[in-house]
Amino acid sequence: QLACPLDLGCHSVWLFVSGASSVLAEMTKGTSSFGKRNDKTHTLCIRCGRKAYHIQKKDCASCGFPSPKKRTYQWGQKSIRRRTTGTGRMAHLKDVIKRARSGFRENVVQKSRKVRAAQ
Repeated sequence: QLACPLDLGCHSVWLFVSGASSVLAEMTKGTSSFGKRNDKTHTLCIRCGRKAYHIQKKDCASCGFPSPKKRTYQWGQKSIRRRTTGTGRMAHLKDVIKRARSGFRENVVQKSRKVRAAQ
């Protein structure tokens, strides 16, 4: 049994190279590995705006761009809830709802409230 002189435990291994000299080999998946992550796989998607567009694959992991259909799955109910109608500005749809209340009338002057109250 060979004891580790630095008492590093089971997370590292001593390799003996060319006789007497020894080299410490890292066997960790943590801190030392994270320092090597300096290239970006994903960038911003032009359709959904999330940082999920894979640069090499040329597709978005979130919305499925450039596919014409939006990427949704029934096992992701929370995801569907977050993106559904009513979670954004609804700039056009608000106007449509307002016009629907009046039966989509156009070029008609609305009766004044005083006239309607008198009837």
